[in-house]
Amino acid sequence: MKSIPNIEDACGIIAKLADAGYTSYLVGGFVRDKVRGVPPEDYDIATAARPEDIQKLFKQTIPVGVSFGVVLVVVNGLPYEVATFRSDIGYSDGRHPDSVRFSGPKEDVLRRDFTINGMFYDPGTDCVIDYVGGKEDIEKRLIRTIGDPEERFAEDKLRLLRAPRFAAKLDYKIEPQTANAIRKHAAEITGVSAERIREEISKILIGPHPRRGIELAGDFGLLKHILPEIETMKGVPQPAEFHPEGNVWEHTMLAFDHLPASPEIELAMAALLHDVGKPLTFKEEDRIRFNGHAEIGAELTEKIMRRLRFSKNQQDLVVDLVRQHHKFMEVQNMRPSTLKRFLRTERFDLHLELHRIDCIASHGNLENYEFCRARIEEFSKQAENALHPVLLLSGDDLIEMGLKPGPEFGRILKELEDAQLEGSVVTREDAISLVRRTAGLK
Repeated sequence: MKSIPNIEDACGIIAKLADAGYTSYLVGGFVRDKVRGVPPEDYDIATAARPEDIQKLFKQTIPVGVSFGVVLVVVNGLPYEVATFRSDIGYSDGRHPDSVRFSGPKEDVLRRDFTINGMFYDPGTDCVIDYVGGKEDIEKRLIRTIGDPEERFAEDKLRLLRAPRFAAKLDYKIEPQTANAIRKHAAEITGVSAERIREEISKILIGPHPRRGIELAGDFGLLKHILPEIETMKGVPQPAEFHPEGNVWEHTMLAFDHLPASPEIELAMAALLHDVGKPLTFKEEDRIRFNGHAEIGAELTEKIMRRLRFSKNQQDLVVDLVRQHHKFMEVQNMRPSTLKRFLRTERFDLHLELHRIDCIASHGNLENYEFCRARIEEFSKQAENALHPVLLLSGDDLIEMGLKPGPEFGRILKELEDAQLEGSVVTREDAISLVRRTAGLK
């Protein structure tokens, strides 16, 4: 069984539709990538067959949007979107057509978003069918709406954000009339659901040019409606001795240049938000300071992550990354037990990577980064439980020693674990002696 969508299975679907008398083409991202000469990511199919025809022809289908002519055809366990050629009529909600009319390929193209996404490919003749100038715009490296941009953006407000996303992903420019329409209607992005905005922002952040995507969203006036907290970073100065790169916004944008390829979304969001608390904590004393910015930033991050409907696990991880990112300044002065607790933080790999990015995007000093890496390697060569020692005593042991269960138990057990991490307690007898001293027992 093949594990990813592929051209062979997609062409098999088209061939079967053709045998039944239905004109069918690959459409959208596949054709755009083929014209660009890069490996395709999508294998969507447009066809003259109606949904009921598609369901009759194929053994396994999923009717995900029959009213809009969309059916998933499952081949080798993988779904391929097959949609009937259609024209859309009215967009009262700024997202879905009020009704659809099944039509032909040219009418179908005219309802789509951008010219680069509006071409068909006929595998039978190996021809690209282009009614809207998509090939020319790819040659010019332009993002242009199909037809009137005012109409296209009115149909689906998310296209206001998709344009910068595609421009960033492909490193294209946005055609002037399209760009003007985005600026004019930027405030209307607030009418799009948080989930859809989250998906577009995520695609920008984990894509090949996240900095450009965020900068374009800011330039077109979208960012102040989607992530106003990020807009406030612009122009906030930083102490030159630690941040020679410039203000908070410039530092954050530079951080994107040093993200790994295809980063986890949690790391990318943390890179975007790690200094979001600085505008609220800016003070000029002996020098510019941002006291408490990590904690304030964590509070803002929680609100942003919740607002964008990220999962609870994603929220917790990104909030923790923001809250703890400043701790790396202290690692070389931490007690061994404190350092070990920090190094065993869940997903410490992301904490460490965020710190690397933060440093490279500012002063460039990776001393604390290398220190942590060296300690992790050192501890990995020691006992398997060097960072997670098995406690030598349990709560039951404390009860047997005459202690009553309560909040004090937690403090004693933490002190015991600290001693084990420090190496001052090695045996059970050491542990008993420590507890007796701590609890004041004879």
